[in-house]
Amino acid sequence: MVAIYSSFLQRGYDQLVHDVALQNLPVVFAIDRAGLVGGDGATHQGSYDLSFMRCLPNMVVMAPSNEDECRQMLYTATTLEGPAAVRYPRGTGPGVAVQTDMHALPVGRGVVIREGRSGLALLAFGSPVANAAKIGEELDATVVNMRFVKPLDVELVDRIAGTHDHLVTLEENVIAGGAGSAVLEALNARGHHPALLQIGIPEQPIAHGTRDDNLADAGLDLASLRTRIRDWWRPQIRRLVDAAG
Repeated sequence: MVAIYSSFLQRGYDQLVHDVALQNLPVVFAIDRAGLVGGDGATHQGSYDLSFMRCLPNMVVMAPSNEDECRQMLYTATTLEGPAAVRYPRGTGPGVAVQTDMHALPVGRGVVIREGRSGLALLAFGSPVANAAKIGEELDATVVNMRFVKPLDVELVDRIAGTHDHLVTLEENVIAGGAGSAVLEALNARGHHPALLQIGIPEQPIAHGTRDDNLADAGLDLASLRTRIRDWWRPQIRRLVDAAG
C-alpha cells in the first residue's frame, strides 16, 4: 500500500510505470488530494492523475463518490492481483453511512443511481457524483456513478448512449486524457455519436484558496455545473425539436 498525494505521485511517475505497472505488481495506491486542494496551493492541485494513470498497462483506477465507497474500493484494490489506484479528494465526504462489512466491488462496473426520462444522462466519476445527483433531480436526467475509470464500464456506456441523446461527463481532473476522454473513446468504438459535453478541471493553474473557492474557479461547484449543463442542454433540445418539425 502506498498512500500519497496526487501531486507527489507525479514526481514518481517513472517508478509507477517501470517498477509497478509494467511488472504488474499488486501495489495499491491510495491517492489523496486528487482534484482541487484549496489551501495547499497551486503546486498541489491533483489535476492530472486520471490522465497519467489511465494510459498505463495493468492499472485499475477507481474514483469513489463518498466515504463508504472509498473504503470499499480500497478493500477491492487489496483483492486484485495487479496494481490499483483509488483516488479521492481533500476534505470530508458527503456524509453517507459507513458500512461495517467490507466487500469487493465488481471491477469495471458503474451504477445507475437515477433513471431519468428527459433524454439527458450525467456520467460522473468520483466527487462530482453528489452534485450530478442534485442536478439530475432538477432536470429529470439519468445519473450514473461510473466508479471505475479503468477498466471503464463500456457496456453501461453503450446502454446509456443507446437510450439517451445527450450525455455529460463530470470529473475532478483535466479533460484531456481523463475519464470523459475514456467515455468518448468508448462511444466512438461502439458507433455512438450523441451530443456530448465533457466537464472537468480547466487546463490552467488554479490558484491558492479554499477548496470551495477552487471548485468555483474551475466551474465544478453546484451552481456553475447547473448553469453550464442547462445552458448547453436547452439549445440542443431546441435543435432536435426544430429538426423534427
